Amino acid sequence: MRVHRSFAFVDVSGFTALTELDGDEHAVDVLTAFRALLRDICSRRGVRIAKWLGDGVMLVCVETPPLLATIIELHYVVGAVPGPLQGASIPMQPVSIRSGITSGDVILMEGDDYIGHCVNVAARLCDLAQGGEALAAPSVVDDLPRWGAVLAQRDVALRGVEKPVPTSSIGMATDEAGPSRDPICGLPLTAATAEETAEDARGTVVMFCSPGCLDTWQRRPTNESGVGEDSGPVPGAEVSFTDPSATR
Repeated sequence: MRVHRSFAFVDVSGFTALTELDGDEHAVDVLTAFRALLRDICSRRGVRIAKWLGDGVMLVCVETPPLLATIIELHYVVGAVPGPLQGASIPMQPVSIRSGITSGDVILMEGDDYIGHCVNVAARLCDLAQGGEALAAPSVVDDLPRWGAVLAQRDVALRGVEKPVPTSSIGMATDEAGPSRDPICGLPLTAATAEETAEDARGTVVMFCSPGCLDTWQRRPTNESGVGEDSGPVPGAEVSFTDPSATR
């Protein structure tokens, strides 16, 4: 059966060096934290984790906007892992992620496998991305959220493709703290980049990155004053690849 889907491949770059310098046990801790973070974001945004690929993952979504939002949020939260490993006498090898995103028609095989050119392109874009970079094909760029942006553009050569393929490096429209943060996912937003807004019990305007975050906020428990309970820490504040037991 032929279907239209959007795909992303995400890879923990520097993972091989991490295992060599910091040992297999710490590398597993890093991978565990990465998977926990990704599960959280994907479940909130409605993106399916198609398969784990060792130190990487394949994501699939019927619609493109939730997938792009997932990738941009993931890159924003992760960033690069700085500093020495706690309790270690040697510096920790920096770790970051890289991604490739595209969309197109594919064959759905046996209900859980996808066969098609765009799947291969997404995987190759991930391989070509630099650490910390998300490379998007032209087919998905028009579906960027308002808080997403094209940071750079370049042509890349793909095996089996005669002409260079134009790609866009995507990320947050701003990675600085704006006047507001989404109370659910913690992304920094401005009036120009917020997808949704609402007023809290005090009449203060609250900004959201998506209708999903707004819906979660509206259904949250409230305290006795009628103000919503705090949804938790800002993404990245307590979650890092160096502490897989931390939760967002």
